[in-house]
Amino acid sequence: MSIVGESNWIPEIVYEDSEEGGSSIPFVMVPSDEDMPKLLYIFESRETGDIEPGADGEDVPVLQWDLHQYADMEVLKQRLDPLTFDLVRASLGLESLLSATEKGKKITSKIKGNIDSDESH
Repeated sequence: MSIVGESNWIPEIVYEDSEEGGSSIPFVMVPSDEDMPKLLYIFESRETGDIEPGADGEDVPVLQWDLHQYADMEVLKQRLDPLTFDLVRASLGLESLLSATEKGKKITSKIKGNIDSDESH
């Protein structure tokens, strides 16, 4: 989906459904002729505690709708200077990119060491 509306494709956010439980991380099936959206708009729907009459006179909860926007961090990483990108990361409760990268390298090294150890037995 293009931000400027060049495409009519609407991304669908889905969750894996399997007997093993699957992943709690949703995914978007992107057609081969489209790009992953750089920005997603998602409505938050929350009951207010109030009730109004429905079409048949039944009680229907009143909902409050708030629009949220979610940006692709990879796009921000490519287009922002490192200091600004780290400020964005910090505002989201994330560590600096350098710190996160170093921790990731240590985890990868441990995993690789475990794999190498298992293969030698």
